[in-house]
Formats: sequence, structure tokens, C-alpha cells
Amino acid sequence: MVWFMEGICVLPVFLVIWSSSTFLISYIVALLRGDVDVIFPYISDTGTNPPESGIFGLMTTIGAFAGLATIFARYKYVEKICEATTRSRLNRIAFCFGITSCLGMCFIATFQETQNPLVHDIAALTVFLSGETYIILQSIISRRMYPYWSSRTVCLSQTFISAISVFASVTMIVCGVLVKSSKLHWKIHNEQYILHVVSAVSEWIVSFAFVFFFFTYIREFKKVTLKLKVSVHY
Repeated sequence: MVWFMEGICVLPVFLVIWSSSTFLISYIVALLRGDVDVIFPYISDTGTNPPESGIFGLMTTIGAFAGLATIFARYKYVEKICEATTRSRLNRIAFCFGITSCLGMCFIATFQETQNPLVHDIAALTVFLSGETYIILQSIISRRMYPYWSSRTVCLSQTFISAISVFASVTMIVCGVLVKSSKLHWKIHNEQYILHVVSAVSEWIVSFAFVFFFFTYIREFKKVTLKLKVSVHY
């Protein structure tokens, strides 16, 4: 059997590939059409104008549901092996933050930055803050599951990714607040150009950190199967 077909590994593998493709495809299309600059647009900027807005919206929504499925699978895995412990309660809290982040992604996909800036910005902030909290809590859970249900490599990887995303999130938010303009095209001589670039680069780092965090689930998911039970009541 191919490694990514073992257990439910296909969930995080699909999520990582699909989400990465969403960012890159919308960026390439927007760049070829001249809707964004090479260095460095916000991710949302690449999905503002049609046709890339349609591509970005559709792929982001599918990615949100893939994230939901992966988060749910991780939740059930931890719940099964950590019943009646503090890890189980922490797992439920993390699950709620994960669901909130996925819901925020659907709003980002639906409400474009230039058309509904308030809704879009609130949704983006929700995604980043909820997603950040989710991966931090999952890192703590993995550490508490070590050494019986989690490996040292997974714990270190999750801690490293969480640390990078926290630093990048703070940088992104601080610089983003200081940038007064929301225009799509920037020149190096523009005021606040450096702040814009730092904020945009930080957003890309945070987004890919979130995405590749799910790669750390692969080793665990090889041992997991989920079954749907159907009960009919007459």
C-alpha cells in the first residue's frame, strides 16, 4: 500500500497539497493578469479580481472543508486515547478553535477584500487568531501524549512551527495596522512600502506554517481509521 493511503493519511496530505495550490494558483493567475505585484501581495489580494477571485473562493472553500475533516479526525483520535483526562478537555477546546478557523476561511472566500473589507478583515483576523490558538493547543496535547502516543520528532516539529507562526502573526498584525493603504499595487518609493512588504511576507509565512502543521499528523493518521455508522429507527 502507498504510504499516503495508510489509515487516513490522505486527509492531511490532500489538505496540504490543495491549500498550497490555492495560494500559488491564485497568485500566478493574478500576477499574469497584472492584478498584483511580484513582491509581495497579500494572499487576499491575489483573489480580489475575477477570474482569480472565483478560483480563490472555490479552492479556499474546499480547503476549509478539508481542514474541517482533518481537524475532526485529529479530535476523534485524541479523544479515543485520552478519554477522561485533562487532554480530552483541552482537545475539545482546540477543536472549537479549529472549527472557528475553518468557518473564517469560508467568509474570506465569500467576501472579497475590496468589496466587503470589514467582513473580510474580521474573518481574516478570526482565521489567524483561532488557527494560531489551535496549533498551539495541539502542540501541547502532543507533548502530553509523548512518549506513548506521540514521537519526539512530532513534538519538536509542532513546537517549531507554532513558534514561527506566533512570531510571524505578531509581525503581520503590527505592520498591517500601521499600513494605512489597502491598494493592490505598491512601488518601492511609496510611503510605508517596507511595512507592507513585511506584513505581506509574514502573512505568507503564517499561512504556510498553518498548512504544513497538518503534515505532522501523518504518522499518527497511519494508525487511524474512521467508520460511519448508520442507524435507522422505525
